[in-house]
Amino acid sequence: MTTVARLVLGGVLIAAGALKIGNPADSVVAVKAYQLLPESIAVAVGYALPILEIVVGVLLVVGLLTRVAAVIAGLLMFAFVFGIAWAWAKGLRIDCGCFGGGGQLGAGQEPTYLLDILRDFGLVLLGAWTARFPPGRFALDGALGLGGDTHHDGDEGDD
Repeated sequence: MTTVARLVLGGVLIAAGALKIGNPADSVVAVKAYQLLPESIAVAVGYALPILEIVVGVLLVVGLLTRVAAVIAGLLMFAFVFGIAWAWAKGLRIDCGCFGGGGQLGAGQEPTYLLDILRDFGLVLLGAWTARFPPGRFALDGALGLGGDTHHDGDEGDD
């Protein structure tokens, strides 16, 4: 189960980052649209986010520093849930920018806040699962002796 959780979470992060990295200006627009951060911080986050998503995603997929990557991924997803909920509560009409694009919605477009929140909260749960349990049999952590148990057998883990 942990292998599946880390592969799904890592794959989503890699896809999200890859779709944004080719056009970082769109990522900046998406971050600014939330109206949560001061301008200079929003710009820095917009440029850094795709890189962070790809790096953390790759770490999860290969199973290296799995628990650290899972905590970072879970916190990142929780921040996305918070941001989307914030936009919804403030009455903003924006595209989440989760997989590229982002910013104000065009005429006739409707936000998909509930679906975005549910998806990202599910990913928070995958991050929590992956952080809690050993990284799985196909993780580099196990091969390198970094993750303790190399499979999930229902035990308490290797804290």
